[in-house]
Amino acid sequence: MNTVTVSPKLQVVIPLAVRQLLKLQPGAKLVVTKFNGGRRLMPLRPAAKLRGIARGIDITVAAEPDRVL
Repeated sequence: MNTVTVSPKLQVVIPLAVRQLLKLQPGAKLVVTKFNGGRRLMPLRPAAKLRGIARGIDITVAAEPDRVL
């Protein structure tokens, strides 16, 4: 488990192993979200990087009987 310490300036250093795993570079932006009573840091990805992440998902939806034309 990787741990960090909050400095007097309220800064933290992300451990090397985590930086390498997330491929973080200096200046990278992270999103902080609340999750299961804790906090989660996730890299902020530009929209262009998200292209194709849903490839192969079946998007067909069966029509409800009362909505068929």
